[in-house]
Amino acid sequence: MEIRIGLRNTPREIAFESKQSAAEVEKTVSESVDSDSKTLKLVDDKGRIFIVPTDALAYVEIGAEEARRVGFIA
Repeated sequence: MEIRIGLRNTPREIAFESKQSAAEVEKTVSESVDSDSKTLKLVDDKGRIFIVPTDALAYVEIGAEEARRVGFIA
């Protein structure tokens, strides 16, 4: 699933693919914001860790569960 994170006062966004479900990502984001945690931590499908300050969050967009891939499979 694709996740996009927008940051305040920054024209670019953070975009990556994750193996987590939409419900898991939503729960993680909600818990970080509601508990006044200073950071939001998410992991992409390659194992990279993204740590974002919660006070800099503008939005978190959670995409579809599985994007349909285009092309041929070898």
